[in-house]
Amino acid sequence: MKAGLKITAFAAALAATFGTAYGVGKGVDPVVADKAPARHDSHSEEPPAPEEGGGHAEHASTPAAGGLQISEGGYTLDLRTPRVAAGQPTDLRFAIRDGNGRAVTTYRREHDKELHLILASRDLVTYRHLHPTRAADGTWSIPVDLPRAGGYRIFADFTPAAKGAENLTLGADLAASGPYEPKDLPAPATTSRTDGYEVELDGQLRPGAAGELKLTVSRDGKPVTDLQPYLGAYGHLVALRSGDLAYLHVHPGGEPGDGATRPGPGISFTATAPSSGTYRLFLDFKHEGSVHTAAFTVRSGGPAGTEESADGGPTGTEESADGHRH
Repeated sequence: MKAGLKITAFAAALAATFGTAYGVGKGVDPVVADKAPARHDSHSEEPPAPEEGGGHAEHASTPAAGGLQISEGGYTLDLRTPRVAAGQPTDLRFAIRDGNGRAVTTYRREHDKELHLILASRDLVTYRHLHPTRAADGTWSIPVDLPRAGGYRIFADFTPAAKGAENLTLGADLAASGPYEPKDLPAPATTSRTDGYEVELDGQLRPGAAGELKLTVSRDGKPVTDLQPYLGAYGHLVALRSGDLAYLHVHPGGEPGDGATRPGPGISFTATAPSSGTYRLFLDFKHEGSVHTAAFTVRSGGPAGTEESADGGPTGTEESADGHRH
């Protein structure tokens, strides 16, 4: 993944979204669960000078739907653990194979990692941003303990080191056995509380056009002005479209230490929605040594501050993740 606009669109039928956090062992990053990226080579890379909070403005065409397939560009996601039992710790194992069926063992590092893994339940109640470990033979693995039964989707975001290789996002289905009860998508909200922090969302997610999303972090009513770098940035934003999981991974313009990007309280992103619809936004940020995730439900096509809830009423405040273990 590169600094600047990062958008990837994928698919998998999903209906609701996330809340309480769960940790899954070493290598696990922010988690949101149980509570109430089009190909990367199409990303725009023309950020002007950063604004306060590291934002930038740019224009982007509507991203094409991508990541719907398990194979693309001569590479295949080989998920070796397609089924797990809910509530039981399991090593999730997979490999990326080239056109000759060989496991890929060399990658370009992007945002401090060779590969970024997103895991989401089909009802969008569980979300995890993971960083697995690669063995010498090319097998990736990470321990997971999924809290609920049902269908899940995993997305591997990577760039092979092979000459001319482009950034790809491949997806595969994962099943967790046990009694399944889908949950409803939280109503749109412009404020999210997580781990004692409050995050305010302002901006516009527009279909087919670039729009700025600004998220402002505070704690105990005071702005947080000393955010810490996490994977090379002060914040990472993922958006999942309800219904088919169009997936956008967006990074802010500017970088820590560039002399212009401030460490909070504002973190600004530019994103282009692949279509109109309802999206779930997840902001990962780091403060005082811990990574936190704030979650929002928004509808594309209108300012975040004027969104209405599913029943036509005004938006409110959502309680997001309240614990992370790494």
